[in-house]
Amino acid sequence: MLRTYRSLFDICRRTLATKVTPHQEALMARGLPKRAPLPNVEDIVVVASGKGGVGKSTVAVNLAVSLASLGKRVGLLDADIFGPSVPLMMNISEEPTVNEQNLMVPPVNYGVKCLSMGLLAQQGGAIIWRGPLVVSALQRLLKGAVWGPLDILIVDTPPGTGDIHLSLTQNVPITGVLLVSTPQKAALEVTLRGADMYRTLRAPILGLVENMGYAICGKCQNRMQIFNSSMESFLSKLQTRVLVSIPLDGNIMEASDAGVPLVLKEPNSEYAKQFRSLAESIVSQLQKNASNVQK
Repeated sequence: MLRTYRSLFDICRRTLATKVTPHQEALMARGLPKRAPLPNVEDIVVVASGKGGVGKSTVAVNLAVSLASLGKRVGLLDADIFGPSVPLMMNISEEPTVNEQNLMVPPVNYGVKCLSMGLLAQQGGAIIWRGPLVVSALQRLLKGAVWGPLDILIVDTPPGTGDIHLSLTQNVPITGVLLVSTPQKAALEVTLRGADMYRTLRAPILGLVENMGYAICGKCQNRMQIFNSSMESFLSKLQTRVLVSIPLDGNIMEASDAGVPLVLKEPNSEYAKQFRSLAESIVSQLQKNASNVQK
């Protein structure tokens, strides 16, 4: 029996390690949704990691608000079907309205259009769905809504490398992926898997946000290193660069629970400064990409 299990393990390992051939890729593409841009949406940026608990939603929310403060037309899609947190963090509770074309009209707060399963499901109720329903819900949030006109749609993704991520890349052209990770080895190893997945799906990596890597002393304003960072040893594996390092701020939880992004609550903080830098970096990269496409 043990020998049988080992044989099965070896077969699975060889199968998973094998590159997908063009013929296999063609077979897998049958029946998949046609990839098409969202009407009047210039760029789609996915915030991802693979690892849970690293602050993807916090980064997505504060980045969206920071981009809006730069004058950009911004949307925020909460693609975490099972654990939506954007409604709370963006202080939005009303259901989206529906227009004459049966398309949802995302509610707006802080200058950002927002849509989430948390606005459609019963508050506090668990969403107990299998994969096909999850994919269908994502397609409805993506293509069943009036997102445009937008300069940037930020998509906050759940942990993992499964249905949601695959469906995103199959449904719409992704301009770039923003990775988020804490500096610990356990988180970076999973983030590496997430980066590999998106590269396999031909989605460009814009860069990495190092989250919760240090803190700022409230009295002397000096930077305090909290953890021993493993970031440097992983950057070559990730094949990208750190765009910004976001500090751990004791007011994050209070601001998120109150539905006020910290970049708005404390606009002069180091936290807000780093997010402004991140927003400017993203805008610069998207402009550069657009220029290269025009050439």
